[in-house]
Amino acid sequence: MLKRIATGDVELGMFIHKLEGNWFSHPFWKSRFLLQDEHLLSQLQRSAVPGVVIDTAKGLDTAAIPAAPQHKAAPAAPMALQRGARRAAAARLGASRTAERDAALRSVAPRTMVQEFGLAKRVAEKGRRTISRAFLEARLGKAIQPQAVEPVVDDIFASIQRNAQAFNGLMRCKRETEFVYRHALAVCALMISLGRAMKLPADEIRLAGMAGLLLDVGVGSLGLDRGSAGDLRDIAPDLLRGHVVTGSELLVAGGVPDPVVQACLQHHERLDGSGYPYGLPAEQIGRYGRMAAICDAYDLLVDDTGGHAALDPAAAIEELARAGAGFDPALVGLFTEALGMHPIGSVVDLESGRVAMVVAQDESDPTRPRVRVFWSRNEQRALPPSDIALAHCFGEDRIVGRADLADLIPGEAAPLRERLFAGACTAG
Repeated sequence: MLKRIATGDVELGMFIHKLEGNWFSHPFWKSRFLLQDEHLLSQLQRSAVPGVVIDTAKGLDTAAIPAAPQHKAAPAAPMALQRGARRAAAARLGASRTAERDAALRSVAPRTMVQEFGLAKRVAEKGRRTISRAFLEARLGKAIQPQAVEPVVDDIFASIQRNAQAFNGLMRCKRETEFVYRHALAVCALMISLGRAMKLPADEIRLAGMAGLLLDVGVGSLGLDRGSAGDLRDIAPDLLRGHVVTGSELLVAGGVPDPVVQACLQHHERLDGSGYPYGLPAEQIGRYGRMAAICDAYDLLVDDTGGHAALDPAAAIEELARAGAGFDPALVGLFTEALGMHPIGSVVDLESGRVAMVVAQDESDPTRPRVRVFWSRNEQRALPPSDIALAHCFGEDRIVGRADLADLIPGEAAPLRERLFAGACTAG
């Protein structure tokens, strides 16, 4: 049963069916969820939401339900009714378990990389399904509705709040998802991470995440035989230029917030006027457009699928910095701060003669991340993978340079990177 209550009367265990007011007035994008997190309850009660609608069939009511009076046993129900009751009970149990799993994805309680890895994989798979549907509708000329993709941004935002590195690392090393969907999820996460480094308010960070998710929504409308899942880098430049205008028009038609439209339209513009579609000068490129340009370019530089050569993440950061007048240097600096000097997925030479991949950052010392050792240069052979927290290894080893995984183990770079990251995230 649906029931409206004041926000101050909300308690843990209630199923929120609807939040009153517009979405700018509250810290959530999903309007339906089982409230199981103290932090989220506190956020809701501090928000400008005047009231909520709860579903007492899926969660607690505002008052305890009195015990049913005792009666003599009733005659057994007909078999068909019993089967119906069992099916209904099974459906309620399934809905309850789904709500519990969704609540875990929405929690912002801090988690280690190992703890977050499984949740990040679930977020990525849910996001892929949602984005594929949205891009398919865009390909058919349908306007993009913001509420269709808000849950994806909400889940990614929560994952990054729980652990700032797990989802970004997963997107850097995950390979099986179609390029355009993986790119959308990766840029969404990068935009959220950059927004956090910029110390933007939560609602603006969410807008940045939505922008990252929808930057390339116009690609599906270009009339390509390969469909919307094709690699953007395989599309002829003259044809690709049209996706930003087409995409922004679809977003405007769906009532998507202006900053998201701005990012879609401007993410290929450059501060020196060399970008497209309009060759805008720096003063006409907005903040979200500047953010999107950096995050989009970075992910394209480091993606090594589809037969495309890719840069090591640390080298890609340097490439953005060398672009000079093309990208906002202050934002590039914050982007570097967000990902670390040696981003996850970077392959490094250690002083000991071993080669390792960066698998996590250390907030206390960004220059000394956690790495997974896998190769010996001295012996020219693979080593059993082992992790070293360089910031806490008492001088046992240190990074002395960058290694090229493709040269080290030809043909195995991408799958090896994925295995190393997955191993590091499940070893605990």
